[in-house]
Amino acid sequence: MNRNKRHLIFSRLQAHNPKPTTELHYSSSFELLIAVILSAQATDKSVNKASENLFKKANKPELFLKLGEAGLKKYIKTIGLFNTKSANIIKTCKILVEKHAGNVPETRDELEALPGVGRKTANVVLNTAFGQPTIAVDTHIFRVSNRTGLAPGKTVLEVEKKLLKMIPSEFLHDAHHWLILLGRYTCIARKPRCGSCMVEDLCEYKHKSEAT
Repeated sequence: MNRNKRHLIFSRLQAHNPKPTTELHYSSSFELLIAVILSAQATDKSVNKASENLFKKANKPELFLKLGEAGLKKYIKTIGLFNTKSANIIKTCKILVEKHAGNVPETRDELEALPGVGRKTANVVLNTAFGQPTIAVDTHIFRVSNRTGLAPGKTVLEVEKKLLKMIPSEFLHDAHHWLILLGRYTCIARKPRCGSCMVEDLCEYKHKSEAT
């Protein structure tokens, strides 16, 4: 896919949604971190439902430590892998208090050193909380990148590196959210809604389909 086509794709996405953001509900970098950890193999809707009451009870790492692992489980038991997530979140809160004065660190290495935080989670926090131009490649972005021809790759990391290189710089900050929303609501897995896609004419999946 050439640069002009990539620029047109993101120009349209920007025009349709000038200020995109995550669908997870949060009011601080800490709440975002917890929400993203909870969202692994879970829907944003289910996380928001659980975190609404959780964050009313505890919205700082010190308060999570007082809540404890057993107390935390009561709030997130409707979310998949809640046992593992509870353990990791409490361990993470302890590190935040002991090593970061209760604050969420702003570097990838420090974030990935936290239990339950991998590269994708770190990228979401760096981008959404701290405004860094990162791309958190989830299943939606991986699918969209390969299907459209925007940044094809066999691994998540390969796709991430290609996106960072190929997305025009003026769109890089918000590209993560645009691509997730495109994959979540239009370029869906089983039967993409091509007819309602704003970049259908620029998508290489469409052209490949017509050629076969």
